Amino acid sequence: MNAVTATTGDRAADPFYTGDLSVLGQVSTASNLTLVCEITVDGVVRDRRSRPRVYRATAGESTARVVYKPVRGERPLWDFPDGTLAGREVASYLVSQALGWPVIPETILRDGPYGPGMVQRWVDSPDTVAGAGDPRPDLVDLVPAGAIPDGFLEVLRAVDGTGAEVSLVHADDPRLHRMAVLDVLINNADRKGGHALESTDGHVYGVDHGICLHAEPKLRTVLWGWAGSPVDAGLLEDVAALVPELSGAVGDALAEHITDVEIEALTARARRLLADPVMPLPRSSRPIPWPAF
Repeated sequence: MNAVTATTGDRAADPFYTGDLSVLGQVSTASNLTLVCEITVDGVVRDRRSRPRVYRATAGESTARVVYKPVRGERPLWDFPDGTLAGREVASYLVSQALGWPVIPETILRDGPYGPGMVQRWVDSPDTVAGAGDPRPDLVDLVPAGAIPDGFLEVLRAVDGTGAEVSLVHADDPRLHRMAVLDVLINNADRKGGHALESTDGHVYGVDHGICLHAEPKLRTVLWGWAGSPVDAGLLEDVAALVPELSGAVGDALAEHITDVEIEALTARARRLLADPVMPLPRSSRPIPWPAF
């Protein structure tokens, strides 16, 4: 499989691409229709004891859990008039893949029970306990004002719904930093705290990329702890390798989901980061999405 798309053989064999979606429930806090589904197939199911893409025959057994966002359930946004939010989720995944960064779970466009939509592999998160019964903070969290845990960076101080003073913090974690760099590139307008998920496979994944890749500056994120800090040299090497691909195969794949102007803006953001390899500072009156979680 290359960095842009799965091969025809992979798609034919993997139920993720063609299996039936059975709706388990709806994410009620999402602003657009977001459904949790399981994938089933007739006569073929993935053998979980073997490596990926090995299958055994068992009719009708569920194979995987996914998130499904049908296009028909999207609420139109006046400032994102082109394409679909589902398409922008796929485009964001394609950028992550082209960089070689496992930041976004595999995301495709395919048919489902409510028509075409975005389908994304489910992220299984471990229980996060630090020992002695004390829960450790989430990757992005609120803590008492000034009580910054070891290994965390403070973003800002505010007052929560109870009137208590709190600090918004996030982990000083290279996996999360890589996500923050990706957000700069794809111009993520909605990186909430709940959109960064630590997985049982050791990765930190980002989800919900429907309002990314606009041509105008839109960056809104809770990951400002690295603002003004240098970008890791290894990440810059990946960005440098991406730039020529944006006028080639990767750009062709993105053009199915976003406009040429938006692809040009993505290229410009990548070049700008290479010329000035420092994480940007907030420049708008709304640098953090609302709500933040």
